[in-house]
Amino acid sequence: MEKAEVALVTGAAGPMGFAVVKAFIEDGLKVVMVDVKAEALQELKGALGAPVYPYTFDISDPAAVKSSMQRIEKEVGAIDILVNNAGILSNNKAAQTTAEEWNRVMAVNVNGAFYLSQAVLPNMRRKKWGRIINTASYAAKSGGLTAGTAYSTSKAALIGLTFSLAAETTREGITVNGIAPAYIRTPMVTEQLTAAQRETLLEKIPVGRFCEPEEFAHVVRFLASPLSGFITGEIIDQNGGFHFD
Repeated sequence: MEKAEVALVTGAAGPMGFAVVKAFIEDGLKVVMVDVKAEALQELKGALGAPVYPYTFDISDPAAVKSSMQRIEKEVGAIDILVNNAGILSNNKAAQTTAEEWNRVMAVNVNGAFYLSQAVLPNMRRKKWGRIINTASYAAKSGGLTAGTAYSTSKAALIGLTFSLAAETTREGITVNGIAPAYIRTPMVTEQLTAAQRETLLEKIPVGRFCEPEEFAHVVRFLASPLSGFITGEIIDQNGGFHFD
């Protein structure tokens, strides 16, 4: 298979996910929008003026993922491109992180990506073509400048999942890659950081600004392309010069 038909984007109601949805629509794909915010999904669907397929379920619940994915495959089609973008932020460092918070962050940021990847791989393997793209974070490499212990650790685990799935699928026409962005203009930056924190960050970011969601979507689009078939197990840094490797 050389041309994708159906893409699934988690966290689709957020700025990053929605930017990816719009990019995929431009590419002529059927787009499944997944988020826990049902009302927001419906509003965005109406604003798009294009056919999309909104679904609401908890990606951290393996039973919900299994039943929802069966429904999606029946109603929309098998997934060719999976973008594991959903995530929750925790800014608490180790001493302030409760066991409940730790488990919830891991459940959404890591377990959800695993359950969804596990669900889409059989059809990708049958077609001998597929793309899995994971939203990691600069926090995984820095230990978290403003992000907390649970979030930073979860994103490091997601990078490990990316490597493991890539190694497992290299000969099957499937690529698995990740993106490690830093400080994209989303509510995580505009609402969960104080004005003073944002000002301090802008002074530290070498390019002197926050990343735009559309820039993130452009990288996703690149990794989803048939022309990116020779790239797998890669984590693309998108951090404005914070980190080179």
